[in-house]
Amino acid sequence: MLDFDKLQNDIGALPEAAQIQVFELVGFLKQRHHNSSTSSLKPISFDDQPFVGMWSDRLDMQDSVAWVRQVRQQQWQR
Repeated sequence: MLDFDKLQNDIGALPEAAQIQVFELVGFLKQRHHNSSTSSLKPISFDDQPFVGMWSDRLDMQDSVAWVRQVRQQQWQR
């Protein structure tokens, strides 16, 4: 459980510039959490993204597991 009295005392013991930073941080967090809870996020459709399938014509990528294994072996054997 949060001890708000201790938090208030701790903030009060800080220099004035630090107290201002605490208040600014609280304001930022309030705004951030208010915006995230009220915004309606739409899922991204990957069908229309230009990067989908960008390596589909590369013959060396047909077996991606083998390609990654080969690249790792080349890099780690140095």
